[in-house]
Amino acid sequence: MTAPQKPLAGLKLVELGTLIAGPFCTRIMAEFGAEVIKVESPDGGDPLRQWRKLYEGTSLWWYVQARNKKSVTANLKHPEGLAFVRKLIAEADILVENFRPGVLEKLGLGWETLQAANPGLVMVRLSGFGQTGPYKDQPGFGAVGESMGGLRYITGFPDRPPVRTGISIGDSIAALWGAIGALMALRHKEVNGGAGQVVDVALYEAIFAMMESMVPEFDVFGFVRERTGNIMPGITPSNTHTTRDGKHVTIGANGDAIFKRFMLAIGRADLANDPGLADNAGRDARRDEVYGLVDRWCAERNEAEVLATLAAAEVPSSRVYSVVDMFADPQFLARQMIESAKLPDGRECRLPGIVPKLSETPGSTEWLGAALGEHTDQVLAGLGYSPEQIAELRAVGAV
Repeated sequence: MTAPQKPLAGLKLVELGTLIAGPFCTRIMAEFGAEVIKVESPDGGDPLRQWRKLYEGTSLWWYVQARNKKSVTANLKHPEGLAFVRKLIAEADILVENFRPGVLEKLGLGWETLQAANPGLVMVRLSGFGQTGPYKDQPGFGAVGESMGGLRYITGFPDRPPVRTGISIGDSIAALWGAIGALMALRHKEVNGGAGQVVDVALYEAIFAMMESMVPEFDVFGFVRERTGNIMPGITPSNTHTTRDGKHVTIGANGDAIFKRFMLAIGRADLANDPGLADNAGRDARRDEVYGLVDRWCAERNEAEVLATLAAAEVPSSRVYSVVDMFADPQFLARQMIESAKLPDGRECRLPGIVPKLSETPGSTEWLGAALGEHTDQVLAGLGYSPEQIAELRAVGAV
């Protein structure tokens, strides 16, 4: 049976990015069929190749982040290397870059120049603070965006300094906004007959956009949301509790009917039928009382009993999963969220599956992150370079 064509088949993307935000943006589109040509420096390539745990000298993260992408090398400080990249971009539908604002302009790859050669180009620009404003020239990684955008301030416990999440969430959220923006810009071209445009994503704004009701609550009430640990402020009960065997269980029983079922399941019919706890406002006003009794109930039982009781009562709950739990969990396995691939030496390696699930045109892993410059000759040949010209480019250090 022939696999269905992926939804982004036929799109050509050029990636001028390193590390997380730009490369994750293009990874999403590569998983769904876009041809992504990643341009790397001949001198070592993307630093992500050497980040975190290395297997045979290459980051395992790299194999995931660069899956389905072609790797070409180009020396952007050499005129022939720049000429190669200009030709690539002239034939592309989308360019994704995450340099500091002004760097591409100094290289002669600014928006006006690129649009003149390719009027339909969509240029996704991911940076710490965006392409305009007084901070635009400052360097800004995801950690800075998380801090400025509001996430770090509200994360953690009130008696301790702010903490970070365990992943580079700022970069990843910015990447998602970049992918969404690129597809909206393409839709505009296709439906409205529009030209190409710039999608300007600032890391701090990507985080700021996720801050729920923070802005209007401050504006209307002067309310400043602070760190509240594991609870969901203003929504009760939604918290993480420790069981007798030292495990952690998250319980979200903040719906009115769910809360009633929860209380009945733990033998508190009095609270299930208490009119003062019948809605969220009443429960939140008695938050300490509610969380205290749930803490005590969990502390008297092992994780398995807690989860079984809550499942029987249809109360949303979960153990706090480690990767060990994920590898054995039937839901992860049934939805193919742990897939297998082979590393270059033939060793089998588990990878995260593709998100989202499309019923008719799903994404897939075609190959893992390529060796540095693995596709350079192929891509140059596709642009019309002869074998002799390619050899000359290598000889002069342009690629």
